[in-house]
Amino acid sequence: MVFIFEFIGTVAFALSGADVGIRKKMDLFGVTILAMITAVGGGIIRDIILNVTPPAAFREPVFTLSAIAVGIFSFITARRHIQLQQIAICEVLLRTMDSIGLGLFTVVGVETAFVHVQDANIYLAVFVGVITGIGGGIFRDVLSCSTPFVFVKHFYACASLIGAVVCALCWPLLGSIFSMLIGAIIIFVLRNLAAHYRWSLPKIAQNKQAMKL
Repeated sequence: MVFIFEFIGTVAFALSGADVGIRKKMDLFGVTILAMITAVGGGIIRDIILNVTPPAAFREPVFTLSAIAVGIFSFITARRHIQLQQIAICEVLLRTMDSIGLGLFTVVGVETAFVHVQDANIYLAVFVGVITGIGGGIFRDVLSCSTPFVFVKHFYACASLIGAVVCALCWPLLGSIFSMLIGAIIIFVLRNLAAHYRWSLPKIAQNKQAMKL
């Protein structure tokens, strides 16, 4: 079940990474690398924190290879003028895939913490879960010269945090599978509600006069 979760999350995040690369007018190599790092970057950080070496991305190359295949496929379809980013239904599809990846990777991170660390506390599980969920996206945005999405858009990282907390709290009561399902569903719902209703955390309003100075 965990393998299935991680595989689906890998494909979902690889699609979002490839889409950013295409929007930034990168070449085939750039689009593929962005797809790959978005898909496996968070998991690599997770495994390094938990001292799980080598990271799963290198022990089980199916995740990396799948992300590369998604990147190449996305580039080929874009080259054939199937402009996914210009079609409304594809925007919804990409957002849905990104939400699925965020939810699944977050709860897989929580599961990895509980499995690999004896007597892991909730703080560690939640921290690792959130890092797994948002880490790849941060790598993607930095490599594409963009402000990381989690710092400026909607209720993204907070959705991951809430889902990770719920998953970790339910773990001793409901077991691994039900806890992961509940956490992933909560993240998916919150992420899509935030995108639909434009939920955002408070920001500091910039004074135009001050900016000129």
